[in-house]
Amino acid sequence: MREFNVAILGATGAVGTRLISQLEQSTIPVKSIKLLASAHSAGKTLQFKGQDVTVEEAKPASFEGVDLVLASAGGSVSKKFLPEAVKRGAVCVDNTSAFRMEPEVPLVIPEVNEKALYNHRGIISNPNCSTIQMVVCLDPIYRKFGLKQVIVSTYQAVSGAGQSALNELMEESQQVLNGEKTDPKILPTKGDKKHYQQAFNLLPQIDVFEQDGYYTHEEWKMIHETKKIMLDDMDAKDIKVTATCVRVPIRIAHGETVYFEVADDKATTDQIKQTLADAQGVVLQDDTAHQVYPQPIEAEGKRETFVGRVRPDYENDGSYHMWVVSDNLLKGAAWNTVEIAERLVADDLVRVPDNPYLGFEN
Repeated sequence: MREFNVAILGATGAVGTRLISQLEQSTIPVKSIKLLASAHSAGKTLQFKGQDVTVEEAKPASFEGVDLVLASAGGSVSKKFLPEAVKRGAVCVDNTSAFRMEPEVPLVIPEVNEKALYNHRGIISNPNCSTIQMVVCLDPIYRKFGLKQVIVSTYQAVSGAGQSALNELMEESQQVLNGEKTDPKILPTKGDKKHYQQAFNLLPQIDVFEQDGYYTHEEWKMIHETKKIMLDDMDAKDIKVTATCVRVPIRIAHGETVYFEVADDKATTDQIKQTLADAQGVVLQDDTAHQVYPQPIEAEGKRETFVGRVRPDYENDGSYHMWVVSDNLLKGAAWNTVEIAERLVADDLVRVPDNPYLGFEN
């Protein structure tokens, strides 16, 4: 059996540490492991399968002899290093937005579009966390009943904005409880002009606003990533998708209310529930008589996507609602990335083709 030399880029971050844990538990036969990060983190010691591993500063030469790269170090870092890794023969699974909308780069949720992996040119992208959990639930419905329209409102955990944002939430929460003033510096998004208190507050802005002010970039991503994954065309008109993304003051696991209209007018709520119950990676938690429904606090640390409150819309025939919850750092990031790598290994696709994608080559 072939064994693989694996590198984790961004190993010390919130997702990076989970990549290590998920890789430890995966079916991938690891021959050697490299943990790569910035110069600031170089020299730290982390563990892989009980063995100490020293974190190295990421450089182009770091990828010599590497077969598989799992990356979650920020878009600019991926743009800089992943083409270098591909040039040296590594296949890369990237958990940033750097390559998601590139036509040559597959955007993959293994339960939904594993076949897209066969067209990879050295880089595969992991979708946005909020997109993943919604599409895992929508795709089996689409395949069985068709879909006309999707309207999603998200309730996204602060960990989606990184460890520093999570730290800020905890500090603000204590300050509010102490009757002290807060001094936000990160949320709703570090790159924008103003920052607002997240503790005990809701922020209807995730990422920056698009130029027309209609969508935030997070909302834009949910719309166009959904279409690329399900319809293989980021601008497809076959399914209408609209999103409103809201940051909520919880640590981990996103919630989403999803309204969807099916094409099959003979579909029933029970059939849709059964379709979700049978779907790979989905757990149906739907028993309102006993107050059973998904909750972020219960989804934390789990790989599955949880769905409940599945019900018809009495005002619109053929339309339904559901409540979807998943750990944004696992299925929304680290686990989906490792799961892609597992499928690459299982399908013998850990090899760079003759026409590698080097769109960001310096």
